[in-house]
Amino acid sequence: MASAFSRFPPRLQEAIASRLGWTTLRPVQDLAGHAILDGKNAVVLAPTAGGKTEASVFPVLARLMEEPARGVGALYIAPIRALLNNQEDRLGQYTEMVGLRRFVWHGDTRQAAKRDFLREPVDLLMTTPESLEVMLLSPKVPAEALFADLRAVIIDEVHAFAGTDRGAHLMAVLERIADMAQGDVQRIGLSATVGNPEAILRWLAGSSRRGGVVVDPPKQPRKRQIRVALTPMLPDLAAEASVQAAGRKSLFFCQSRALAEQVADRMRGRGTDVFVHHSSVAFEERAAAEERFHHGTNACIVCTSTLELGIDVGDLDLVLQANAPATVSSFLQRMGRTGRRDGQDANTTFYCETAHAALQAVAIVELARQGWVEAVPVQRRAWPVMVHQVLAQTLQHGAVSADRCWSMVSRVPDFAGIGRAEYDSLVAHMLREGFLFEAGGLLSMGERAERVFGRKNFMEIYAVFSSPVLYRVKTHSGRDLGSVEQAFVDRLVEGMTSFLLAGRAWLVEHINHADKVVRVHEAPKGRKPTWGGFLPQFLGFDLCQRMRGILTETVAYPYADAVTQEVIEEWRADLGDLLRASALGVRRDDDGLALWTFAGGLINGSLRLALKAGWGIEVSADNLRLRVNDESQADEVLGALKMLADPAWWRAADNVAGLQAQCPDYRLSKFQPALPSELAAELVAGYLVDGQATAAFLRSANCG
Repeated sequence: MASAFSRFPPRLQEAIASRLGWTTLRPVQDLAGHAILDGKNAVVLAPTAGGKTEASVFPVLARLMEEPARGVGALYIAPIRALLNNQEDRLGQYTEMVGLRRFVWHGDTRQAAKRDFLREPVDLLMTTPESLEVMLLSPKVPAEALFADLRAVIIDEVHAFAGTDRGAHLMAVLERIADMAQGDVQRIGLSATVGNPEAILRWLAGSSRRGGVVVDPPKQPRKRQIRVALTPMLPDLAAEASVQAAGRKSLFFCQSRALAEQVADRMRGRGTDVFVHHSSVAFEERAAAEERFHHGTNACIVCTSTLELGIDVGDLDLVLQANAPATVSSFLQRMGRTGRRDGQDANTTFYCETAHAALQAVAIVELARQGWVEAVPVQRRAWPVMVHQVLAQTLQHGAVSADRCWSMVSRVPDFAGIGRAEYDSLVAHMLREGFLFEAGGLLSMGERAERVFGRKNFMEIYAVFSSPVLYRVKTHSGRDLGSVEQAFVDRLVEGMTSFLLAGRAWLVEHINHADKVVRVHEAPKGRKPTWGGFLPQFLGFDLCQRMRGILTETVAYPYADAVTQEVIEEWRADLGDLLRASALGVRRDDDGLALWTFAGGLINGSLRLALKAGWGIEVSADNLRLRVNDESQADEVLGALKMLADPAWWRAADNVAGLQAQCPDYRLSKFQPALPSELAAELVAGYLVDGQATAAFLRSANCG
């Protein structure tokens, strides 16, 4: 087969050769080029810096060159603004070199620039799902004319959307835009790591009737340097990391914003320029960190997952990791930041504070070596987003019939498990509760919805996720450092309390509650900040089972330091025989009963709720085990597990109600109050309970 390059217009071929200096396309770019030029929907897989962007953009530009669009011809959608900003110059070069134009629209884009764009739309619009919603709802944006000739949508980091409320929102917005377009809009998703690309392709297609293909060429083997070190004391961890980072450029990933601040504070002053990058650090601070990092040779950015996505921070020497990420996917994304230069190996060093984190790190590395990566979940009953879309359509159209609204939402894959009768019941509830108002057979936003979501010109409707109440942290000169949540501010004392933010310590001068501003000046030391996060963080079943497997093996891991290997041997001596003898790992002692399931947080949590709901038995649960403190209940627990191995138990209406009653009253969505109580309970239970997986695990453990 001829190369896809030969199918590009001559001007694009010339630009790729002369402007970019390319002599050939990579395999992923050739395969994707053929698929996209053939009009197929596609999921394009390639490692970080593997050429995915060009694989999707070049054939889309080729088609726009041959058949110019009236208005926006293609959308490029990213999960975060920083990725748009990062890709702005790159996609600007690609469009400009063939006589096309691009525009970036998000919350930081100047209004004057937006007005210019609306007067003269460009070929490629770069944006986020939330900004697309703004465009659809704004009376100043002629959306129907703007998107009437839309041909293709490119979704970068598609795995960051699938299975989430943001993903459901994105698909709903795309269906509304596709309804304005004259043709079947082509869908293209880009990702470095996804375990179920065929399922993501089906999800991404939505109502599109195009054929689809997963573009996943064979990967070239790459050398990897991995090290797992157990370093229990934070000062020692920071000191060791500083020695390794000295004279090189590195990213140091942490699992929380608070830990990132602590690590950066401890690393500062040890010979390396240290920057901090997370969602609560001000945009200007993050941008400055990226810029200084680009031009430095002895620098470390201590960050959270904000730098896990495809943001280019230049050539890296090292990736460091405090403790272990929760998924193999995150590990691969992060390690993929390195090894881009000729002669350089991809690398990651784990600095683990606990034995549990070290075991988790080894399990993640072993799964990655097997070529395993998590499947991205696909949801079918995204109730909060359904509420959001009903309200959004009333704003978009001024008023809308229930039938017209249903015709749109019923096309969204994330609502596929919701029937028309359930939808009608939801609309009736929203009418009764004042979230909707009906007149002449048309639905409008009700008084209660206007009161809850109508602030600042309905800003609360533009995004599906909730934002906590934030206080900006500013210096006396007005420099914006970032934000902290109100619950943390309530514990601050003016003139006395100092805390860490952006990697430095700050003393509180004054708190202005009216303007929600905390004025600070530099201090010699500060305390760890806190941010919200009440939901349990579950490790997956496969990861926990691999941790179990490590404890039943006799393998030594050459990348684990002596302390880590010694701790693993201690775990093996304690639990190895027990785990080899029983899938449940049942251990009785004077303190009660322990079940070392290694089944993950969701299954263990499901069992905890079921034992309480069905038998009144209190147990504690984490990702690896269940604990029954009353030894007299041990036999009753084991008997109950036999019943819980039957999937029918989890489907019985009384048991479902009992489980929902045991779930905490978590607020998972700002649209939750608009749901009937039974759907709100289903929403929470859906996050905390998986009866099907739990029953399957118990049957595999011979409990059935």
